[in-house]
Amino acid sequence: MAYVSIYLNFMGNAEEAFNHYKKVFRTEFSTPIMRMKDIPPREGVPALPESEQNKVMHVALPILGGTQIMATDMLESMGHKLVEGNNFTISLNPDSKEEVDRLYKELSEGGADAVAPHDEFWGYWGTCKDRFGIRWMFNVMNQPA
Repeated sequence: MAYVSIYLNFMGNAEEAFNHYKKVFRTEFSTPIMRMKDIPPREGVPALPESEQNKVMHVALPILGGTQIMATDMLESMGHKLVEGNNFTISLNPDSKEEVDRLYKELSEGGADAVAPHDEFWGYWGTCKDRFGIRWMFNVMNQPA
């Protein structure tokens, strides 16, 4: 079933923030926290420094009314800088790659900072900033084997 979530970026304290939110909303993480060290090695991509290995790659927490917040830690080694405006993204999780492609095409038109949807180890993913400055993320998760 398709759903929308709010994706938050942190500069190294996503786990601390989400442990706080877990207490506030009295819920549990939707899945175990994924760490940066859990990313499979890719040819041509350098290994992360030891100091970033345990940073949060992905965490998800249900809050109110079926809404879920998700997060990642931005990485200094990759040149990430947290500034107001890039600390959140609206994450769309439609039911098909075709719907991702349609949404991406329409939302990225006239926008910037886009990564076209493509296959990743967790699923089909892409992102863009629309012409109004809003950041969007698109995901269709891989189905369990």
